[in-house]
Amino acid sequence: MKHNLPKPKKNKPASDPIPSQPTEEIDLTYGRHAVLAALKGDRQINRIWITDKLLTHGQFYPLVKEAKANGTIIDEVDSRRLSQLTQGGNHQGIAAQIAPYTYWDLSKLIDRAKQTPEPVIVIADGIEDPHNLGAIIRTAEALGVQGLIIPQRRAAGVTSTVMKVAAGALENLAIARVVNLNQAITKLKEAGFWIYGTTADTDNLLHQTNFSGAVGLVVGSEGKGLSQLTEKNCDKLVAIPLTGQTPSLNASVAAAIALYEVFRQRQ
Repeated sequence: MKHNLPKPKKNKPASDPIPSQPTEEIDLTYGRHAVLAALKGDRQINRIWITDKLLTHGQFYPLVKEAKANGTIIDEVDSRRLSQLTQGGNHQGIAAQIAPYTYWDLSKLIDRAKQTPEPVIVIADGIEDPHNLGAIIRTAEALGVQGLIIPQRRAAGVTSTVMKVAAGALENLAIARVVNLNQAITKLKEAGFWIYGTTADTDNLLHQTNFSGAVGLVVGSEGKGLSQLTEKNCDKLVAIPLTGQTPSLNASVAAAIALYEVFRQRQ
């Protein structure tokens, strides 16, 4: 296919503003699903690095052309350059520098969620691993969660790693980042949400719990689980029954199991 996008030089000069080893602040995301979702979303894309083969792909060409018209710089590069930019990541022929994620105001997130009958909001209590946060975002969006709340301190925020793991789900899930997580939980309660905390230290089993109504599901951090104050502020604690020798689950896996049970009950 013949295309009208100008071809820059294959080898970028030393003045290329993106270093060979990008930092998290650059918000470099890569992979077909993640970049495709960004192209279809509302966030500004500052720059795209793409191979010639993918540029002429019917799914990408019109979106890349539209992005260029909106001011995005398009760099046609080879796979080696993309591997350098992504530090050997599975780029699948494309990478993009995306404007930083704009977090939702908590009140607006709650108001938006309440437009859905029996809304579900996930509260991540100190998830530090961006891979876990990205996986939680992907699962939450896939199952139909209305929003996610994360703390501002001692927890992962929305970074390029989170965007990559979320595989595009980030563009369709409202996320609020708050200074005080327990104050946010109080606001959810005032809005009619019932707060459930996931923990191993309770006899209330997940599949025996009624999750009707507006639900706030709290998922604890990887090593410590729920903080003492957050656990105290939950209306009810629930546990995933385990019968093997492994005492606990990965945070994102526990979140996925708990969310599946919540939505299974609503089918």
